[in-house]
Amino acid sequence: MTENLTKATFLEKVFNFEENAAWKFEGDKPALIDFYADWCGPCKMIAPILEELSEEYKGKINIYKIDTEAEQELAAAFGIRSIPSMLFCPMDEQPQMANGALPKAELERVIADVLKVEKSPS
Repeated sequence: MTENLTKATFLEKVFNFEENAAWKFEGDKPALIDFYADWCGPCKMIAPILEELSEEYKGKINIYKIDTEAEQELAAAFGIRSIPSMLFCPMDEQPQMANGALPKAELERVIADVLKVEKSPS
């Protein structure tokens, strides 16, 4: 299941930008973070896809969601201007941002290329 993050849980599980100027990933496995809003049509379209991916990659990556309306400081910290925006956080490299509602196949490609994680065989 995807998990909603607040600023406090983001600082703990992803990146403590209040203490570190440079990117330092706090997670124990790669993460995909979806910046969304309840009123956003494309965000609603990809929500079920993200739930599917969270099952298909269970134990391999974490999928988080951040409500940009509730967590405006987080959205501002990452310069989110359009939603949905997704932040892909590999373990030992810089994160990469993707904008727009990407199709499932494209999300799987980015998970493989950026997060270096392959889907479990079904």
